[in-house]
Amino acid sequence: MVGEGKGEMVYPLKKCYLYGPIDSRRYGRSLGINLSPCAYKLCSFNCVYCHYGRTETVAADHVPYEGDMPTMEEVLVAVEVTLRSPEELDVITFSGNGEPTKHPRFPEIVEGVVALRDRFRPKAKVVLLSNATGLVREEVRRSLSKIDLPVLKLDAGTPKTFLAINRPDSSVRFDDIVAALSQVERFYVQTVFIDGKPSNTTEEELSAYIQLLAKLRPQEAHIYSIERPVPDKGIARVSPERLEEIAARIGAEAGVRAIAYYTGKGR
Repeated sequence: MVGEGKGEMVYPLKKCYLYGPIDSRRYGRSLGINLSPCAYKLCSFNCVYCHYGRTETVAADHVPYEGDMPTMEEVLVAVEVTLRSPEELDVITFSGNGEPTKHPRFPEIVEGVVALRDRFRPKAKVVLLSNATGLVREEVRRSLSKIDLPVLKLDAGTPKTFLAINRPDSSVRFDDIVAALSQVERFYVQTVFIDGKPSNTTEEELSAYIQLLAKLRPQEAHIYSIERPVPDKGIARVSPERLEEIAARIGAEAGVRAIAYYTGKGR
């Protein structure tokens, strides 16, 4: 069962800087871009629920690891080849094995991918799935305006729960992420709710989270729970019924539209 047993099989890392297209329940056919190393997991977070397992190298500064990342040229050549092909796709998604915005040339890569999209697949959307730690760089924040769907992680309403769930690099501060989010004009929040230890579904935590959404005013909040293998046996899945309750509460109290996603919804 999901969430039980340390050492349980988790998903393998992406072995290349381009993968898919895969079927996404939110976006349709998604061509994935992985800007992280393929040989190991490098991220500014070590989330308890990550379906890629524990982060081998937790680092906020990715510059020392740039040699293990794909170059901008490699990414753009691969994207162009795929966009020129007859492969069907609806979106181009920055995601992958770690945090895409930490790639030292992320803003330039975004600009190049958007230009290729405009040239070869103008109907496709460009999506970013990010933990928001890269937003401390002004050039990264500016690049979000070029992305159709900037989806930014926010799993907690308090620093204590943030540290317990996301387990970031020691230099990453919750208040800095909140401050960076407040400077982004248009974005979507993505939240994974979990029960157990740690949990972000207590009354205290939910109230703080909803108050934070009311201040940040994202376009929408996309909420989930764990439905894939995870590395930590102490956490448990939040039921679809509870997710729907939380979504309704977000809408009522924060004035932000919230959508709960789970297997079987809409089927």
